[in-house]
Amino acid sequence: MKWENVKLGEYCEITSSKRIFYSEYVDSGVPFYRSKEIIEKSQGMPISEPLYISQEKYDEINGKFGVPQKGDLLLTSVGTIGVPYIVKRDDYFYFKDGNLTWFRSFSDFLLSKFLFYWIISNEGQGVLNNTTIGSSQKALTIAALKNIEIPLPPRSIQAKIIDILSAYDDLIENNQKQIKLLEEAAQRVYKEWFVDLHFPGYENTPVVDGVPEGWTRVHLSDIISYEIGGGWGNDQATDKYDNPAFVIRGTDLYGLTHGNTFDIPYRYHAKNNLNGRILLDGDIVFEVSGGSKTEGVARTALIRQPILDDFGGAVMCASFCKLVRARYQELSQYLYDTFQYMRLSGKTAEFDKRSASSIVNYRWKDFLEQVEVFLPSTALLNRYNAIAEVLYSSIIAHSRSIIKAAQARDRLLPKLLRGEVEV
Repeated sequence: MKWENVKLGEYCEITSSKRIFYSEYVDSGVPFYRSKEIIEKSQGMPISEPLYISQEKYDEINGKFGVPQKGDLLLTSVGTIGVPYIVKRDDYFYFKDGNLTWFRSFSDFLLSKFLFYWIISNEGQGVLNNTTIGSSQKALTIAALKNIEIPLPPRSIQAKIIDILSAYDDLIENNQKQIKLLEEAAQRVYKEWFVDLHFPGYENTPVVDGVPEGWTRVHLSDIISYEIGGGWGNDQATDKYDNPAFVIRGTDLYGLTHGNTFDIPYRYHAKNNLNGRILLDGDIVFEVSGGSKTEGVARTALIRQPILDDFGGAVMCASFCKLVRARYQELSQYLYDTFQYMRLSGKTAEFDKRSASSIVNYRWKDFLEQVEVFLPSTALLNRYNAIAEVLYSSIIAHSRSIIKAAQARDRLLPKLLRGEVEV
């Protein structure tokens, strides 16, 4: 059966939000999302820089104009174009006008989840890219989106396609939940042992000046063999730049252990620039700059061999990240968890009450030389690693499951949308 091409504006309402001014932001209340937050939610990421409006403002808008409801679709429409998000039952937020386009009030002939899958398909992305306006910053207009035509099968076929593809998305979401639980478990163990000092045998271990017997206080620089920046390299190989490597950016760090789809750049470098900068098992990539807000600064990733094997080639980090290599590999997991705790907790005695956002205000060398951490006994460190490495290995395994499920879904998606697979 040939599917009919229909204009989107005839099958759903395409609109935007009511304007919220900067002066109307508050410290807590109803979450207020821009494109960045919708992208984070679509990837299963935590919201890195939450903004809020008051409950009173939200209620006022809801009473007059309505707010996002389950099944509505939001689409990033400025800057990063074409990332869709389906509003879930427990979502509770409002959003920025201009940044996002709101698809709601769908007719009985178009299911919002079918539109979601069309948008993420290669065909949908191509159509959206060809519909943008602007040169320096591309944008999608509501008028243009209303005139986009999509091939629309009968509702029953849409529902079957959604069921097939949603099975993969459910698997992805379940693995994301497991990763979150494992990360929380790892942080609980770290905090209990090395912040609260309730490590195994603590009842019988003397503590002098806040340091358990057999432990020492060291500066970060004392337990790192060297720390170097990375590089970017050339798009094309030349006589001088002929050594290829994947370049991990700060925006890739979360995805390395969360199964997010990302496109790691492949660049060419001079041999003397690449030597010594190639990431090895146990290395940590630490982001030292990423704007004035906390979403960039202090993100970290622990590089383990399974991650490197997935690349199938040399890997290095970009120049605005730093390669952190422990003096001996047994410290890698502990050091990574230390950085994670520092970032997630915001304020701790171990880090002189520095918040993660303040790291960017320190020169990297000064940061390493000023911040003190505990160095536990070798026996306790080995015991900790036995627990933490199992948790981290499980995180990587779930991440790989996410990638495989996403790849399988994306292979099947165009065939279903073209009617090549009978449902």
